[in-house]
Amino acid sequence: MDGYEISTDPDRLDAALVHRWLSQDAYWALGRSREKQDAAISASLNFGAYDSASGAQLGYARVVTDRATFAWLCDVYVDPGARGKGLGSALVDAVKARLAPYGLRRILLATADAHEVYARAGFEPLATPAKWMAYGEQ
Repeated sequence: MDGYEISTDPDRLDAALVHRWLSQDAYWALGRSREKQDAAISASLNFGAYDSASGAQLGYARVVTDRATFAWLCDVYVDPGARGKGLGSALVDAVKARLAPYGLRRILLATADAHEVYARAGFEPLATPAKWMAYGEQ
């Protein structure tokens, strides 16, 4: 994308900003502690979206994966001032491209409000949701 860059370099992440975005504005992570967010970042494959000119971080996505069979895409967030420019889609495309060499059987995600973004990237509702189970908060 012209004017934007996506990187998996963990040293570029503004962890304080990511924590603020998620803990204060993302319905799925409201109130998440900084300690928990930092632990999640350190145990995940992270993607940052940045303004090419200023270097400012404008978006974030995180993937939990074994790099062999499965991945879970989560914590996808674009700064409100940068929304509507395709950054969310670019982050998802970057995730798919980065994971492609692993030949994963599936990449899962959960969303309450961005189905169209993920559908454009090829995600579909579960074909047999009755097969899936969860332990813990739902």
